[in-house]
Amino acid sequence: MDSLTLIVVALAVAAIAVALWAALAGRGSSANQQQTQETAHNALIAQLSANQADLAARLQMMTESQGQLTRTIEQRFEHVSKRLGDGLSEHSQRTGDVIKQVHERLAVIDAAQKNLSSLTDQMVGLQDILSNKQARGAFGEIQLNDLVTDALPPSAYTFQATLSNGKRADCLLKLPNPPGSIVIDSKFPLESYLALRNAENDDVRKVALRGFGTDVLNHVRAIADKYIVVGETAESALMFLPSEAVYAELHASLPDVVEKSYRARVWIVSPTTLMATLNTVRAVLKDARMREQAGVIQEEVLKMMDNIGLLDDRVSKLQKHFAMTEEDIRKIRISTDKVTRQGEKIEAVQLADDTPAEELEPSPPQAAVAQARANEP
Repeated sequence: MDSLTLIVVALAVAAIAVALWAALAGRGSSANQQQTQETAHNALIAQLSANQADLAARLQMMTESQGQLTRTIEQRFEHVSKRLGDGLSEHSQRTGDVIKQVHERLAVIDAAQKNLSSLTDQMVGLQDILSNKQARGAFGEIQLNDLVTDALPPSAYTFQATLSNGKRADCLLKLPNPPGSIVIDSKFPLESYLALRNAENDDVRKVALRGFGTDVLNHVRAIADKYIVVGETAESALMFLPSEAVYAELHASLPDVVEKSYRARVWIVSPTTLMATLNTVRAVLKDARMREQAGVIQEEVLKMMDNIGLLDDRVSKLQKHFAMTEEDIRKIRISTDKVTRQGEKIEAVQLADDTPAEELEPSPPQAAVAQARANEP
């Protein structure tokens, strides 16, 4: 109960007591009744005083409780306000980060949209190119040019080469015999392929498929007639389809047409299979160069063997000269030894002054030399 309720209750009790006292005073007039009324009045006043004191104590307790409750509420409100402020700050920071990320994503999406618009324009340009036969042929030739130049050295091919029959080939691969040079012609039967892809029912598809096969066979025959020249090119040629989809549809739906192209010695290739074929051609050219280099190496080895034979002959002669020189040196050593001994003898004669006369007589050879000198005129 709050203070206002207690006050109202106290007033009500006081009013009831006063009314009871008045009623008792009006009913009895005797002394006993008066004394009883006074006693009851005193008891009522005492009870009211006690109630008033109890009420005052309760009011004091309620005031203290209300102050403590107010302080607690203020503290909790301050704590809640602080948490709410921190939460709002953190939420604001997160919201700012999210907005920043959204702006960055929007910038990326904007750039992607620009790229998509550019790609759409390029696709429209490609569709315009493919709708024109001349432009479509140039597109196939450019793709063929890129594949060949990426896979082979410049000496291994020629673009727009003119054959002896006057026909001009899109590309001529220069291979050694066998097999010889191979012609690659770029063909793209797009109209019949689109008619096949856009067929609405089975009947229309059959007609379009027949027309597609006829166009491919016409290209095959034209390549076989123009670009397979006996004695000048290989016995086969390549028909390049610059579209994997057309190549896959041809092999999936028209295997008989592919078989007929094999019999005509015209191999149909796509960009992927042409790259594999060009890698094989590169290996063949490398093997041919290795054979040429092997011949050169063999010739040089033969020349080196001849030089080794000459070197061996000259070493033998030099060995003979060394043997003769050694013999001459041996003889020179013998002569020098003799000269040395003779010199020693002469020196012994010059130093020995007390040698008897008979020991100083010349040896027979020396006497002969002295006699010869005496007989000289």
